Amino acid sequence: MTLVLGLDVGGTSSRALITTLDGARAGFGRAGAGNPVSVPLADAVTSVAAAVRAALSGLDPREVRSAVMGIAGTGRFTDPVVAAAFSDAFAALGLTVPVRPVGDVEVAYAAGTLEPCGTVLISGTGAIAARIEDGLMTTTADGIGWLLGDLGSGFWLGREAAALTARELYTRVPAGVLTRSVAETVLGTVPAAPSRQAADDLIGALHAEPPRHLSRLAPLVSVAAEHGDPQALALAERAAAHLADTLAEVHTTGPVVLAGSVLTTSAPVRDALIRRLTARLPGTPTALAGPGEQGAARLAARP
Repeated sequence: MTLVLGLDVGGTSSRALITTLDGARAGFGRAGAGNPVSVPLADAVTSVAAAVRAALSGLDPREVRSAVMGIAGTGRFTDPVVAAAFSDAFAALGLTVPVRPVGDVEVAYAAGTLEPCGTVLISGTGAIAARIEDGLMTTTADGIGWLLGDLGSGFWLGREAAALTARELYTRVPAGVLTRSVAETVLGTVPAAPSRQAADDLIGALHAEPPRHLSRLAPLVSVAAEHGDPQALALAERAAAHLADTLAEVHTTGPVVLAGSVLTTSAPVRDALIRRLTARLPGTPTALAGPGEQGAARLAARP
């Protein structure tokens, strides 16, 4: 039996999937954070190895004929120390083929389609659109970080929701689902009366955290929009408009794959985006990305 290995390695978890060449699942494993950009190298290697070991349970590692590791920051693997640490760990598990690091953008595209050429739009904590040709990323739009861009991302949604709430707290008690939920999440309660102090407390609490932590408020926008909150619905539409514009910068032909936590879990943003794409790109196939390890396994199975 010929098998392939796909890995999705991130700063929170590592997942390994083993399939046949035609995609039939043969093994799966999950472990902790495995990106050496985010965690110490030894810990990263231990986590990734644990995920692969679990996936190989009951299988002959010599039957794995190709392997791809989807990971952000593939440049780290130009460091001989990093490359050797992972290579040695994979060899110790019995793998006889190299595990090829591939960028998470290319893996996300492969997780949504088998077509070699198309475009992927990712909205998670950040946001980026990328053109894929023959499985490789060629051009990108946005993806320039929270300070300069990432429009329509989880960070952007969280920041906009926080700004709405801060402005309301100065002049009135938040009445909408969105602003009340932001106040409760950040302050622990909804103030009984409008006050400069309440607004300053919310602003101070948010400034005490790293800026990217604002993305934790993004799910509140989705929940409020699903309850019909006008402010949340307006934010979902604005996010969708930003994302559609980002995609338009790089898309030419082929399918569009939607990926990232905002587009895979937030129905209001995703639905608003799909409506816009249907109008702007009529007839263009749109797919939702599956798990990253599936995309990596598909890349490993290609000739």
